[in-house]
Amino acid sequence: MRKLGLAEMSAFVAVAERASFAKAALHLGISRSALSETIRGLEERLGVRLLNRTTRSVALTEVGERLLSQLRPALQGLEEAIESMNVFRNKPGGNLRLTVPRPAARSIIEPRLANFLAAYPAITLEIITDSALTDIVRDRFDAGIRPGHRVGRDMIAVRLGEDARPTLVASPAYLDKHGVPKIPQDLQSHNCIRHRFASGAIAPWTFERRRKRLEVVVKGSLIVSDGDLALRAAVDGVGIARIPLASVQDEIQGKRLVPLLQDWTPPSVGFYLYYPSRRQMPAALKAFIDFVRADSTSA
Repeated sequence: MRKLGLAEMSAFVAVAERASFAKAALHLGISRSALSETIRGLEERLGVRLLNRTTRSVALTEVGERLLSQLRPALQGLEEAIESMNVFRNKPGGNLRLTVPRPAARSIIEPRLANFLAAYPAITLEIITDSALTDIVRDRFDAGIRPGHRVGRDMIAVRLGEDARPTLVASPAYLDKHGVPKIPQDLQSHNCIRHRFASGAIAPWTFERRRKRLEVVVKGSLIVSDGDLALRAAVDGVGIARIPLASVQDEIQGKRLVPLLQDWTPPSVGFYLYYPSRRQMPAALKAFIDFVRADSTSA
C-alpha cells in the first residue's frame, strides 16, 4: 500500500478538526468536491471508514479518532522541521497566519503591512479578520491579536502598539433632533448602538474620569457584531455608537460624526499578540513582533 502523502494527511486533519467539508475546503483553498474525493480515496486505500457523514454533519469514527491523534503530532513535527530551516536564511520566511479583530487590523496591521512585506519578501502573511475568540491551536493559526482581557492565561502575550481608545460618536443630524448628552447617565434616554460579542454578551458602556469609574446600562434599536456596520449606522443618524477612535477619526475630521462626552473617556483597551506557550516561536512570527514594536517606538 502506498504511504500517505502530506496533502492527504492535511486534508483529513482539516476535515476532522472542523467537522465540516465546506470549512476545511475553504481553509485548504480547494473545492469541496476535490476534498471529498481525497478523503474517499484515503478511506478506500486504508480499507476503513474514517468519517461518518450526513447531509448536516461530519463526525470521526473510532479509527478516525485514532488516526487524528497520531497525525497531529506528526504534522506538528513536520512544521517545526520546516521552521528550523529559517536559521539558514538571510531573512525569515514561510507562512504566518494571524487572526485579528477589525480595530486591530486598522490600527496595528494596516499602517505597517506594506513595509513589513517589503522587508520580509520570503514571508507569506495571511490575516483573518474576526472578532470571535478563535482557538488558534485548533484552527492552526500561528498567533492572534485580541484585547488583553480576552487573552487566555495559557498563552504568551506581547503588547503591540497603542491602546484602541473607544469614543462615543453621533451624527450632527441625530444630535440636532435628540440633543447632546452632557453626562453618561444622559445616554439612557438616547438610542445607543450596542455591540454583541461572539460569546453572546453585549459589551458594557463604561466610563472613567478622575479615577472614578462608571458603567451605564444603555438601550437602543440596533445591536451589531460588526464595527463597520455600527459606524455606518452612526453616520446615517441611527443613534450614538461606541467605536475605537482610530476607526472614526476620518468621520470626525470630515464633520460627519461628532465626539461626545470627551471628559468621560471610556477605558482604553490594549491589544496583545498571543500564541501558544507550548510552541517555539516561529521565525516569521518573531520578525513580525519585532517589526511592529520597532515601528511603534520610532513613530
